[in-house]
Amino acid sequence: MNAVLAKQKPEGETGALSGLAGGYLDRIRGGDMGSLPAVTALVALCLFFWAAQPSFMTQGNFANLFTQGAAGIVIAMGLVFVLLLGEIDLSAGFTSGVCAAVLAVALTEQGWPWYSAVAVSLLTGMVIGLALGLVVVRIGIPSFVVTLAAFLALQGVALKIMDNGTNISIQDPTVLAIANDNVPVVLGWALCAAAVLGYAAAQLGRHRGRVRRGLAAESPVVIGLRIAGVALLLAALVFVLSMERGRNPAFASLKGMPIVVPLVAVLLVVWTFVLKRTSFGRHIYAVGGNQEAARRAGIDVNRIRIAAFVLCSTMAAVGGLIAASRANSVDPNTGGSDVLLKAVGAAVIGGTSLFGGRGRMIDAVLGGMVIAVIDNGMGLMGYSAGTKFIVTGLVLLLAAGVDALSRKRTLPGR
Repeated sequence: MNAVLAKQKPEGETGALSGLAGGYLDRIRGGDMGSLPAVTALVALCLFFWAAQPSFMTQGNFANLFTQGAAGIVIAMGLVFVLLLGEIDLSAGFTSGVCAAVLAVALTEQGWPWYSAVAVSLLTGMVIGLALGLVVVRIGIPSFVVTLAAFLALQGVALKIMDNGTNISIQDPTVLAIANDNVPVVLGWALCAAAVLGYAAAQLGRHRGRVRRGLAAESPVVIGLRIAGVALLLAALVFVLSMERGRNPAFASLKGMPIVVPLVAVLLVVWTFVLKRTSFGRHIYAVGGNQEAARRAGIDVNRIRIAAFVLCSTMAAVGGLIAASRANSVDPNTGGSDVLLKAVGAAVIGGTSLFGGRGRMIDAVLGGMVIAVIDNGMGLMGYSAGTKFIVTGLVLLLAAGVDALSRKRTLPGR
């Protein structure tokens, strides 16, 4: 008996690593692809564009990728909540536009301070999400129809707010700094160190908690490698963004990570914690996996569904704020055009299932970066907007296909 147990026990570091690799491969075979397709696509696209256009990997363009994709990533984060429920919000793009218009009017025409204007903009997003959620849940109209109607109506609301097409310039330095200024280099490294220490504390705390309760826990070697990998990735990111990228440093120095990077990182950490470590997050997954079973388990399904729409529209308001800051103005096209399609595409390409019940907040970031890389790289290579749309559409179709095939493999009898 002892000999059998000895054979089953992993032998040192090699056993721990082989067990981790084996478990990961088993999850892939079972249909749980996780972030693998998005990460693979991101690496492959970066290498391709780097080889085709060396300027793609310059410090300036690398920093531009983050500011270019930030608004779409934030809107996609909100969409993850409704997609996890198997719902959809087609109005998220124009919700961001309406909230940006409210922000611009409050700042310029009403003369409000930036914090009051930002607060009323976020409140507008919450109200829109609450209205959508109530109509979907209380009346029972499918979210596709409700949010499609809102997609059309909110365009009109934006036009009314901006006096039928007036472009409103934003002059407030605090709002403009969000997407146009950079964090000081020293502060960037301090934030990097804090992020690594926080991640290490979370991993070690989780490990100690599982050991204390007598549950199966990962090997300390695996945890150490995971922490080292995150530290290396973040350090490399901060190092590149801390390099001088100004064309004339003696006249105007340009270095440090863009402010939107820590902003997106904070949102990622907060919403990841909410989804993975709170009862609300567990209820989101439960309702998305099986709504009737969740109801019988005592979960207030209607409250969860309404809350998801409120969070989605609130994050759309944050995305509108970032877009307005980057453009230095707001016009009727803010939040329109391909904003919604790219945001939905970001969540799906990153790995969030369209069928509900499966997805993570990091999916929005990875998928958003894939779309930003395609848009940026093809722009540098001189391709037209039409070609960009075709390639992005094919990537989205491929991601949805992977999602559908993965779901089939997880269903019994398949």
